[in-house]
Amino acid sequence: MLPELLAPAGGMAQLRAALRFGADAVYGGLPRFGLRAFAGNFTWEELEDALRLTHGLGKKFYLTLNILPYQDEMEALVDAARHARKLGVDAALVSDLGAFLALRRAVPELKLHISTQANTLNAEAALFYYAHGAERIVLARELSLKRIADLRRALPDGLQLESFVHGAMCMSYSGRCMLSDHLTGRGGNRGACAQPCRWEYALVEKKRPGEYWPIEEDARGTYLLSAYDLNMLSHLPDLAAAGVGSLKIEGRMKTEYYVATVVGAYRRALDALAVSREAYDALLPELEGEVRKASHRAFNTGFYYGPPAPMAGAAGFTQDMEYVARVEDARDGRALLHLKNRFYVGDILELLCPAGAFPFRVESITLADTGEQRDTVSVAGQRVWIPLPHPAAAGDFLRGPNRNHQG
Repeated sequence: MLPELLAPAGGMAQLRAALRFGADAVYGGLPRFGLRAFAGNFTWEELEDALRLTHGLGKKFYLTLNILPYQDEMEALVDAARHARKLGVDAALVSDLGAFLALRRAVPELKLHISTQANTLNAEAALFYYAHGAERIVLARELSLKRIADLRRALPDGLQLESFVHGAMCMSYSGRCMLSDHLTGRGGNRGACAQPCRWEYALVEKKRPGEYWPIEEDARGTYLLSAYDLNMLSHLPDLAAAGVGSLKIEGRMKTEYYVATVVGAYRRALDALAVSREAYDALLPELEGEVRKASHRAFNTGFYYGPPAPMAGAAGFTQDMEYVARVEDARDGRALLHLKNRFYVGDILELLCPAGAFPFRVESITLADTGEQRDTVSVAGQRVWIPLPHPAAAGDFLRGPNRNHQG
């Protein structure tokens, strides 16, 4: 049986992309109580719409309630969980032990998943949560595949294991970090991390104030604390063999295009693996190229095969292609686009849809509101028609060469 493919949904646009491109389940948050305070998140009305859409496709929605709450927030958190369950969320993620126990008592019918922030590394901790009603453990990111396999054998079949497979990693222990609090007053465990680990640092010696020495990493600068991005696309058989039942993609602050690109690649990989290991292996080179077409830092495999070398030192983002437009409608060999970035007549673009990516040449551009022909368009949000030689549908994307590509 294939693992569940779990995708981030920072808002409604990302939710639609995740569902269209093959996620089995999504996770998203409210304006409060989750660890992504600056994501779009979902109002109660939007959450109701999201659940209707998700369940209509036979898929699941998990709500993030994994903030570390103060005592004066507990009642409101419980009330939010109670209302979310009434609306129909399939489970809630929690990281705080007190919040977990409070929700078990107050909303016993709400399934609970233990967040990676709880740093679950061993069977005793996992069994404690299971004995008190947890359905799933999101494993600490510091576990190797061998340790995950050992843990799986020590646990009952009824306790599910989930693990991160792709996206940004934190330099601290499963995300428990105080650096942002100290430097900016924005708490990472309160959903407001300023990501100071991504900043560039230098050394200063006590007796030489004002004299700074960079610690050389590469030509782009010094990023000693900036973790590499995780990429386990080429190792899905190992994850499944270790007993991971849900593969989690990070990225609730990412765009709909990012979600579509990465989720689509993992969906196609899992579907190929369901056919045969040979089919999966044959498709991997194409799919590894796919995930590099979305924004990312340098990749590694985290702790899965032992301590990563290096864990930190990743510079800024790069991507091989950029998000050009979203398809709003397609008929009679034409597509109506909602523009994101400039493109020109004559450009070679790609249509990204759940089946894959299909290159084509832009033959013409017609403004949707006036019918005027243009050689280029550049205003984000503009709507235009173009001829499209490949079948497309609303929710597909166009992308083109990244004109600012760094490497």
